[in-house]
Amino acid sequence: MSVTQQSAAEEKSFFGHPRGLMTLFTTELWERFSYYGMRAILLLYLTDKAHGLGLGQSLGEAVVSIYGASVYLLSVLGGWFADRVFGARRTVLYGGVVIVSGHLCLALPAEGLAYLGIALVALGTGLLKPNVSTMVGTLYDKDDSRRDSAFSIFYMGINLGSFAAPFVVGFLRSHFGFHVAFAAAAVGMTLALVAYVLGRRTLEGRGDTPPNPLTAEDRPTMVRIAVAVVALLAIIFTYSAWRSGGLGPKPVVDAISYLCFLAPIAYFTMLLRSPLVTPEERQRVRAYIPLFIAAMLFFMVFEQAATTLTTFAADRTELSVLGISITPEFFQSINPFAIILLAPVFAVIWIKLGDRVSIGQKFATGLLLAGLSFAVMALGSSVAGNALASPLWLVVVYLVQTLGELFLSPVGLAATTVLAPRAFTSQMMALWFLAPAAGQAITAQLVQATEGASDTAYFGGLAIVTIAFAVILYFLSPWIRRHAHARS
Repeated sequence: MSVTQQSAAEEKSFFGHPRGLMTLFTTELWERFSYYGMRAILLLYLTDKAHGLGLGQSLGEAVVSIYGASVYLLSVLGGWFADRVFGARRTVLYGGVVIVSGHLCLALPAEGLAYLGIALVALGTGLLKPNVSTMVGTLYDKDDSRRDSAFSIFYMGINLGSFAAPFVVGFLRSHFGFHVAFAAAAVGMTLALVAYVLGRRTLEGRGDTPPNPLTAEDRPTMVRIAVAVVALLAIIFTYSAWRSGGLGPKPVVDAISYLCFLAPIAYFTMLLRSPLVTPEERQRVRAYIPLFIAAMLFFMVFEQAATTLTTFAADRTELSVLGISITPEFFQSINPFAIILLAPVFAVIWIKLGDRVSIGQKFATGLLLAGLSFAVMALGSSVAGNALASPLWLVVVYLVQTLGELFLSPVGLAATTVLAPRAFTSQMMALWFLAPAAGQAITAQLVQATEGASDTAYFGGLAIVTIAFAVILYFLSPWIRRHAHARS
């Protein structure tokens, strides 16, 4: 067999894709098991007065939202280290080690270690998350028609892990307590690291070197930027503590919210002004702005699975079906289960459709479905009144959100790798992850500002906002297409 024939055979060894996709698929599967296992029980742990930290409901929801926002906010750091210092492959490895350390802290029954563990998991995931996705993109040429299909398959790996996690962690929590459940998340992340290290050769050197390495001439500028960032952080946290009247979870929530709003503005400004970005690349960045706003609003809705929807499941939903008891964690497995079934279907659909459906139209459809899911949520709350709601309402909500996710999220990952300026590939993926950061920061503020409002008013109001922007995005789609296809 010739070298060319051997390369072609190897390239088709994983659902018609390079073998490196299998390594990244497996790594992401176990990392997501660890992340979603922790997330499934985090709100319950924070608000449990007997066995947890005993926070109030709205503050607990805000903390969980801002934890999720921090994960994505810190992806900026992960993208920078990958682009300028370590390369994507080593940054992923280091992030995984930090995540394991965080889960082990949560596995120990000490309040101080719990907050440290949450912070470490957020930091480690920020280092890891954008760079795994970036390496998937490096497996393909920019005009390879398999790119959207690859990200849909990769997304299926994410959801295999997140489907199993709530069942395993929920079972362990109910039978052995929170800390044993957190230990299971540590095991999942350890398995992710094993898969990643063993599969290194299938990546064929991709991600080994930073695309824009830090030079000796760059270091003084980097020091000045680091000092400025630290000073900005000190000012923001001081202001938040002053507004809140002291230290505690609330000023931390507020400070991180401000950072999540400021970071994407700073990133877009940097990309549009950088001399390393060509005029054609700058046009593609402009096309990315409305997509980013749509993604931010989508994740504002979607990521409430760990907050308001968990509260609704625990407090306002009938948790017995045909005499079988279910736990609040169960509902968080509906979305990944549906993804497992539908992701291969959508992967084929995107190949068949090609460019006939634009990126803007896909995003608008995803956001429209997210808005409709909260319209269903508002209707379910209204119908239930003061009684417990049927669990079928939440099932429908998660299924509608899943369809929206398949229109927006894997397509967004693929679009980010295509529209990224060459000098900022990993950092552009970090910018993509600032969309869920900003979305969850909005949620963190909303759940506190609307404390006492009815579920019907809360979910209905968010439904109106997201549906309205989806309609606007449909009209912007031709403009986005023209700018996204600007040639370098």
